[in-house]
Amino acid sequence: MPIKAPDIAIDLGTTNTMVYVRGKGIVINEPTVVVVEARDRRAVRAVGDEARYLMGRTRDTLRAIRPVQAGLIVDYDAAEVLVHYFIRKAIGVSYLIKPRVLVSIPPSMDEVSRRVVRQAVAARGIKNVFFVEKPFAAAVGAGLPAYDPAGTLMVDVGGGTTDIALISLGGVVVAQSIPVGGEKMDQAIIDYLKKNSSMLIGDRTAEELKKDLACATPVVANTTAHVRGFDLLSARVMDVEFTAAQAHDAISEPCAAIVSALRWVLERTPPELTADIMRNGIHLSGGTAQLLGLDQYIGNALGIPALTIPDPADATIMGMGYLLENPDLFNAVQHSALNA
Repeated sequence: MPIKAPDIAIDLGTTNTMVYVRGKGIVINEPTVVVVEARDRRAVRAVGDEARYLMGRTRDTLRAIRPVQAGLIVDYDAAEVLVHYFIRKAIGVSYLIKPRVLVSIPPSMDEVSRRVVRQAVAARGIKNVFFVEKPFAAAVGAGLPAYDPAGTLMVDVGGGTTDIALISLGGVVVAQSIPVGGEKMDQAIIDYLKKNSSMLIGDRTAEELKKDLACATPVVANTTAHVRGFDLLSARVMDVEFTAAQAHDAISEPCAAIVSALRWVLERTPPELTADIMRNGIHLSGGTAQLLGLDQYIGNALGIPALTIPDPADATIMGMGYLLENPDLFNAVQHSALNA
């Protein structure tokens, strides 16, 4: 029986959680959801993939909990259950020496919120918990020059937050996080149909419409989708045609918020690094970075080239994995100001 557990990295996202085990790679990519008994929160019925399957199908005696919202833990007990379920699933429990755990966080997370994350991970005997900023990890995962003296501007568009960071010399120079991401866009589509068609649809339907129809830039070919939902006026099932132009209108406000946050960072960027950004462009990571036309929309709005990195949804966890696999880099993370 091995004595020491392998080091692991956890990308604890609003929508999905990914776990990387040193020497094995990504072993878990499951929804950040816990289902418990409504009358006894200590009675956990499902976590991750199994919990997602139950969402929307739970009877009154069950409750689905999303413990992370907008990049922050809002339900400590559920977060603790979820994290340790995934750790146990990833590496087992038969180790004398607990693993070192690297956790991704938004770059502007305050000390109180960091303490909550650390306590949730360390609650069952894990003492060595370290943090790395999501955009920095994504830059490393994309093979960008995060440790060079040049400036690299990363925009990580996730499910619950958009985390923006200017990176240079292995650290974050300027950063901003906003509670805008894929879930906000899904909600915008739900609200649009509610307002304009008196129709209520679920989260999954909204997400499918976003992926199939939504585009950050004005659409030319106005494709449509057949949508079935609940008529709020007659209390019956109804059908409507939802167009790509309507989807664009629905998500325009969240997209504009991302550009505004980028402007905030650019206004505070040291002049000597601005030229690097103009030359190298803005790099997009995160699952929602795959939204059609988002890179073009940002580039047109700011006058700076913007591009989505390869495999944007996996960039953060792959960057964390790279840090784990390279002892010198992991040692630097442990002794960084973020983990002081």
